[in-house]
Amino acid sequence: MVRPRKSRRVWFEPGITYFKPRGVPLADLEEVSLAVDELEAIRLNDVEKLEQKEAAEKMNISQPTFHRLLESAKKKIADALVNGKAIKIHGGNYEMAARRFECYDCGIEWEEPYGTGRPGKCPKCSSTNIHRALGDRGYARRGRRGRI
Repeated sequence: MVRPRKSRRVWFEPGITYFKPRGVPLADLEEVSLAVDELEAIRLNDVEKLEQKEAAEKMNISQPTFHRLLESAKKKIADALVNGKAIKIHGGNYEMAARRFECYDCGIEWEEPYGTGRPGKCPKCSSTNIHRALGDRGYARRGRRGRI
């Protein structure tokens, strides 16, 4: 019996999910499927410039698994660029990371599930002086603006 795959933690949802080479009619176009977790591996390694060990920890996977994910993504992207194929980003075995917030009045830190919006007040002291935790800033916003 095969062991079930562990979900990979992803810090953003891509705003753009399809790339097509210019001048190739849709009828003649082949596609390469890039999973969201593969895109996250590319983002962490090549855009955020994280070492593989650190990026693997962020995604909640082992470093060898991260390396395989990264190599698979790079192979697919290279195939699409060299052979004029479209890249479709969808699917994969992933879960969205929770966002961390901090209350500047009482100092408490807590997590909110991704997609629930910004909390209106601190759960401990009801202050509205809350912000994203220092180590958690920026990840969710990048994906919504379409930057990768």
